[in-house]
Amino acid sequence: MKIHRIEYDRFGHGPNVTRSVRPGSRPVFSLLCMESVVHDAYEAQDGSRDTQGDSYDGRDDLYGVQGTRALAPRALATEAVHAGREDLARLGLHAAPIDLSTTYPSYDSRGEAARIDAFAADGAEPEGPPVYGRLGNPTVARFETALARLEGTESAVAFASGMAALSAVLLVRNALGLRHVVAVRPLYGCSDHLLTAGLLGSEVTWVDPAGIADALRPDTGLVMVESPANPTLAELDLRAVAHACGSVPLLADNTFATPVLQRPAEQGARLVLHSATKYLGGHGDVMAGVVACDEEFARGLRQVRFATGGVLHPLAGYLLLRGLSTLPVRVRAASANAAELARRLAADPRVDRVHYPRIGGAMIAFEVHGDPHEVIAGVRLITPAVSLGSVDSLIQHPASISHRIVAADDRRESGVGDRLLRLSVGLEDVEDLWADLDGALGR
Repeated sequence: MKIHRIEYDRFGHGPNVTRSVRPGSRPVFSLLCMESVVHDAYEAQDGSRDTQGDSYDGRDDLYGVQGTRALAPRALATEAVHAGREDLARLGLHAAPIDLSTTYPSYDSRGEAARIDAFAADGAEPEGPPVYGRLGNPTVARFETALARLEGTESAVAFASGMAALSAVLLVRNALGLRHVVAVRPLYGCSDHLLTAGLLGSEVTWVDPAGIADALRPDTGLVMVESPANPTLAELDLRAVAHACGSVPLLADNTFATPVLQRPAEQGARLVLHSATKYLGGHGDVMAGVVACDEEFARGLRQVRFATGGVLHPLAGYLLLRGLSTLPVRVRAASANAAELARRLAADPRVDRVHYPRIGGAMIAFEVHGDPHEVIAGVRLITPAVSLGSVDSLIQHPASISHRIVAADDRRESGVGDRLLRLSVGLEDVEDLWADLDGALGR
């Protein structure tokens, strides 16, 4: 049995590339095809070099998380460990501190008023110490800085959940009168529902990737895609999609891939969305969302966050920053497990079809010949639960849970069938995982 892949006309997969080493340099970030991932998943994602610039500037005070000294380009694994923490040694610290303050004292009320006026005018982060927890927090700012570095964007803005982050993006565009969204299914079920139900006043047109350009209107404020998609793992050529968007911002949900596997901003996406609850946190103990983007868009997002209160708690910001430090290692190890499980599932007569992305990763979707609910009931090591991206493996039935809120016909048309199961592969021993799946699949 061959592993099934979904491709959309001319917006299907682009050619995969291997690692390349320039003379006098270390390996450049690269992706291998799925066949290589199966045999050597640990080598498939061998670190990423930041191509967005050789240096950056930032405030060098107690609350700044970027030093003023220019940094040479660094590999993804190095950024994951050090980004957002450059000032710690100067402060006499090794671990990042957690600032739990909700408010901050200021004896200069005139200066405070000027800073608040400046934020209200353009959404730029206020200079100097914090003002109020809803306006910003130093611990959260460290995570935002680190995630922006990993995604190769100017800025990042964190929220209380992935849905809060998406809502803020829509509100920023709605405020400009750009309420129309063009989107490609499948998306995460709640993202689909938010757009379809028009809860924030948006209107959505669902298209295949090849139809994006024709669906654009003068009031189109956003094009939204997810690649690999939840839950079918369908992949898009993000560069081609971005070209089809023209001047309309492309939002790419990168939750499944993470910046370890792809950086959508390098392929033309203006906005990169994460449910940080998943791989960025990585341990199933934090809920958050984040948008990586240019500074201009970030300013609007900060204003919406301040006005709506969808702020990220400082403890969550701390856990996310800590989670980023092991992100490349976790993704590589879980991807190795997933590639092997995908190979075995594809050869199993009890399985009808396996979906596994060419860029690799730790997510598998597969369709069974038998009753998928019996598989869910039969696992013992793997946890039957929603969510994904944790160190332990999770399995769920999308048509019953994560995508239940999407109309049945729309689910099926986008590939979310009734026999489809979604498996988030963790860090357990692959033989133990296979033994559990083998028993759950039954006869």
